[in-house]
Amino acid sequence: MRLDGKSFLAELIGTFTLVFFGAGAIMTQNANQIVGMTGIAVAHGIAILVMIYAFGHISGGHFNPAVTFAAVVSRRMSPATGLMYWVAQCLGAALGAWVLLMAWHGPTEAHLGTPTVAAGVSPTLAMCLEGVMAFMLVIVIAGSAFDLRASKGFQGLAIGLTLVGNILAGGALTGASFNPARAFGPALVSGYWQDQWLYWVGPLLGGAIAVLVYDNLLGERNPNRS
Repeated sequence: MRLDGKSFLAELIGTFTLVFFGAGAIMTQNANQIVGMTGIAVAHGIAILVMIYAFGHISGGHFNPAVTFAAVVSRRMSPATGLMYWVAQCLGAALGAWVLLMAWHGPTEAHLGTPTVAAGVSPTLAMCLEGVMAFMLVIVIAGSAFDLRASKGFQGLAIGLTLVGNILAGGALTGASFNPARAFGPALVSGYWQDQWLYWVGPLLGGAIAVLVYDNLLGERNPNRS
């Protein structure tokens, strides 16, 4: 997979949508208590579902540096292209958070939806949980999108529902970002950097492990890898 302007823009818009829908639902819950964890999970899942169907054929529909890192580790993408995907994703996430900042007239106590670690959860455990959730996401992506044997047309639904399940399981513990760009954009705009490192280290490791497990134990060699 090579980078072009269309892929860059698709990744930017897709990650913008993830933050606007997902973090926007968090802001609404913080203000009005009408969304709930289920609503927040569904908002994130819908964002990824619709963006994969809209842009998956253009950029691959990553919208997450952990997914891009997995593609680089598995040689489906060059490191240079992966780096530019990261730039597009982080820029899109920051723009999404900036729109929420303007809409809500400030970051409020929800920090524009920046994920936070719950009391009683150590940073190390939180990092591991973020890694597990990224593992689940990337293993589903590997099986439904990367693998040439997969049924076509269902990857958006499978990946979107994985986000819903992850957030329902881990949202109360770590905020369930499992996406470095999703954590970075709101943190950058709100200025809230608490434990930001674990939202990068955990998902990147989890995504890399997932794609290696799938390719070496479950998948078939893809002749289109770089």
